[in-house]
Amino acid sequence: MSFGQGGPSWGPGGTGPQGQQGQQGRQGPHGGRFPQSGPASGPATPDWSALAEASAARERRRKWLWVGGGVVATVVVASLVAAVVVTANHDDGERADARPSGLPPTQTLPSETAKPSPTFPSVAPKPVPKPTEYLNSAAKDTAPLSAAGLFPGTEVTIGSAVYKKGALASTTDCASATQGALGGVLSANGCGQLLRATYTKDGTAVTVGVAVFGTDAAALKAKQQARGNVASLAGAGVPVFCRAVKCRNTTNAVGRYLYVTVGGFTARKDVTPQDTAVFRAGDDLSAFAFRQIYGRGVAAASAAATAPAA
Repeated sequence: MSFGQGGPSWGPGGTGPQGQQGQQGRQGPHGGRFPQSGPASGPATPDWSALAEASAARERRRKWLWVGGGVVATVVVASLVAAVVVTANHDDGERADARPSGLPPTQTLPSETAKPSPTFPSVAPKPVPKPTEYLNSAAKDTAPLSAAGLFPGTEVTIGSAVYKKGALASTTDCASATQGALGGVLSANGCGQLLRATYTKDGTAVTVGVAVFGTDAAALKAKQQARGNVASLAGAGVPVFCRAVKCRNTTNAVGRYLYVTVGGFTARKDVTPQDTAVFRAGDDLSAFAFRQIYGRGVAAASAAATAPAA
């Protein structure tokens, strides 16, 4: 079998050695003939520059298509956003117009700056002095002082205990109303007055004595030196007590005042450590004397604090 016969002529003129071979073709390895695909000088070489330019042109077209598509998508999204904003503004306007007519316009509501600011006095109030400032010195402690004023009323209630008041007494001769060494102590430290009152409860009796000095230092010194006791005060229905029998004494001081007690039984019997009623009565009435004296200082301090400035 033969191939290539009757094929086109590839050489010039179709004659000569090259033309003849072009007409007949080249003989194959098994006697067949292959058509000659190019000039007799050898096989054809591809045009690489043309192929590269065509590929680049296709790539540029694809990029322009992507850019154009992105621009179109951006325009569409922007149009949608603008439509939503316009719609929202339109809805807000409708809601603003639809609010109840009873509410005042916004511009008429009071602002934060309209609130009044607090004002304070330019002059600070005077400090309240301590009560002891008046109790420590006779120069400041000038309020009237008497047994009736210091021990008012007909009884005193302390906790659940009620003590009936008996006789009252006052003297400027402090030593005359004492027993034992107390009189000398009072006189040595300048006692100017001794006030007494007696209270009773259920067969017990207590006399409270308040010795008045010129200064707190004198009262404190008398307390430290105190010996003996104040003389019990009978009368106003109270019999003599705490004479020639054992009784219980207390001694204390505040400001320029020394306050003491002597307590026992109206039946004239000795007081023992087991007689708690006598101890309680003495403690109660000693605390009562302190409150009465301290109250003088509180009243004087309060009056000074509220007095107009000079």
